[in-house]
Parts: sequence; structure tokens; C-alpha cells
Amino acid sequence: MNQQKSYQETGKGRLYLVPTPIGNLEDMTFRAIRIMKEADVIAAEDTRNTKKLSNYFEIDTPIISYHEHNKESSGPKLIERMEQGETVALVSDAGMPSISDPGYELVQAAIENNLAVIPLPGANAALTALIASGLAPQPFYFYGFLHRGKKEKRAELERLRSLKDTFILYESPHRLKETLKELHQSLGNRQIVICRELTKKFEEFIRGSLEDVLEWAETGEIRGEFCVMVEGNPQPDEEEQEEWWNDYSIEGHVQYYIEEKEMSSKSAIKEVAKERNLPKREVYQAFHVEK
Repeated sequence: MNQQKSYQETGKGRLYLVPTPIGNLEDMTFRAIRIMKEADVIAAEDTRNTKKLSNYFEIDTPIISYHEHNKESSGPKLIERMEQGETVALVSDAGMPSISDPGYELVQAAIENNLAVIPLPGANAALTALIASGLAPQPFYFYGFLHRGKKEKRAELERLRSLKDTFILYESPHRLKETLKELHQSLGNRQIVICRELTKKFEEFIRGSLEDVLEWAETGEIRGEFCVMVEGNPQPDEEEQEEWWNDYSIEGHVQYYIEEKEMSSKSAIKEVAKERNLPKREVYQAFHVEK
């Protein structure tokens, strides 16, 4: 068991998790500025971005690098500094540290070493987008970025499709179209909300069915990081379990078993025929001849 009294003096340092603005600098809190000024060191995902933020708010605390590619070497050094009594302020480029950004491993290590981990409230893209989406805000499920690989992404969406809760994804502009297509194939024509440039001058929400948003993506401006919110599954669990393949074509249904379950085409065709209550020759024709 680990019981933390955040402000009890122990002679050791502390780890502060400091949110930074996701676009609009006015969203930086007074407390976040104070903690960054008072800390002995700021651990930053990108020192260049954090230097710009520090200059704007006249913060002259030393900044060191802590990111995905150096966390194994940088993390122990930060723990050592806190063991010696120093205060570390951890920041990401935008939003909350640890949420689709570096920080989780450092938090774990600090807890294991009985160092206080103190979170500050502040900007977060997922919640900011969710409350303006028009989709049910609770319960919700935050997933973050889907896997880049097509096979892995389909497997992730297969797990997400049974959720009754609104779920939230992050996506980059150059992968948005592909992800929308995969969502439509896996989930059917659900309601979806995507937004970009949150808190900035060109903030934009696009609300509608997946088909509507896919149509928008063909001609609309796809720039900036996107937050994607998807309506939960409205079907009862029993129906979903019985007909999970409902939105797949016969070809897509067979392909799912070949790619995700690593079946031979013969076995996949047999399984699809059984699930759809169709003659095997009809499934064979759809997969081998008509595709």
C-alpha cells in the first residue's frame, strides 16, 4: 500500500504534473505558472516548445528533455534529483502529461520510490471536446491514438464496437481519412463528432453520421490534430454478440477471419457460411469471384 500526503515534509522532492495549454495560452493557470517558476527543473517533452511557453510567462527555470525516446535514461536521473530534495515539474507539449504523452513511467517510478506525485488541473483536449460534442458525456471511454498498423487498428475497433459508452480517439491529420473509413467499416453509420484546433481561432466541430463526416473529409480542410468522438453501441449486448458482423460485406467478413484470426480462406469461408446461414458456395462466390 502507498499512502501519499502530498504536502507533508519528508526531506525529499516532489513530482508535479503540470498541464499546459492545448492552443490558447490564456488557459495556462496561475498555479501552473507558479509551480513551473518554483520547481528546480522542468522536464519537457520538447524543450523548444516549453522554452517558448516559459519565455511568454517569464519562467526561467532550467528545462531538460524527457520524452518517449529518452525516458529510460532520463527518468532515473529525475528520480535521483527528487531523492536529493529537488522539485520536478513535468510538462508535455500540450495538455495533460501521461495522456497520450510521456509521463506514465516517471509517475510509476516516483511512486515506487515513495516520492509525492502531485497533479494540477488544467487543459485537456478529450474532455474539452467531449462536453461540446452533443454526444452522451457519461459514461465515456478514452482510448487515445489507435495503432498505426491496419490489422492492429481493425482488432482495436473490433473491441471498441461493443462499447455502449461514447468513446474518444485522437488522430493526426494525415491518418484521419483512413481511420474514418475503418470506423465506418467496423461500426456502421454511427453518429460521430470530430474537432480540430481546439481553443484556437480556427476551432471547428463537424457533427453528423460517419457517412456525413466521411463525405466532408473528401473536400474539407484536414489540418491540425483531431479529437474524434464516437457514439456508443445502441444495440443490446445479446444482439451485438449474435450479429457483430452485420456491417461487414461477405467479402469483408471472410477477410476478417483471414487477417484477424489467421484462418485459411477455406476455414474462413466455412465459418462465415455458418454464421450467416448461407451455402458455402455462395460465400465462396462472393469472396473469390465477385471481389
